[in-house]
Amino acid sequence: MINFTRVFTALIGLLFIFSCKEKLIEPPKDLISQAEMMEILYDLALINGLRSTNAAVFDKYDIETMPYLYEKYGIDSLQFVKSDAYYASVPVIYQTMYATVKNRLENRIKEMDQLRKQKTDSVRFKNQRFRDSLRKKTSSITLTDSVPSSK
Repeated sequence: MINFTRVFTALIGLLFIFSCKEKLIEPPKDLISQAEMMEILYDLALINGLRSTNAAVFDKYDIETMPYLYEKYGIDSLQFVKSDAYYASVPVIYQTMYATVKNRLENRIKEMDQLRKQKTDSVRFKNQRFRDSLRKKTSSITLTDSVPSSK
């Protein structure tokens, strides 16, 4: 699982580095909107998490993270880098973006945990019903001696 604390500590460090600049970076002409940038960052975090747990699948199918995201969002690497650098030069916006992405990821984790629990509970309930039905069947069977009594 991704260690979100480490990721965000590193990102906050980057924020401080970029916040020390005297002049802000001018927004690029093809700036990716904040909303779309947050979608990209969210997808990037998900894919990196999947890659860390299923690297063999990514290698087997030769899946590359960034080219996939560029294609999905109709952007190129330069547009992404320039947009990311611009947002990083405005720490308040950048921090807000990453906090939003972090909250979304944490909510997704909670949803997945809840679904996993529901599935486990459902299987447990079905197994219990099956055991109960077997008990009823076996308790209704009367055992008789197979050897006739000698009278």
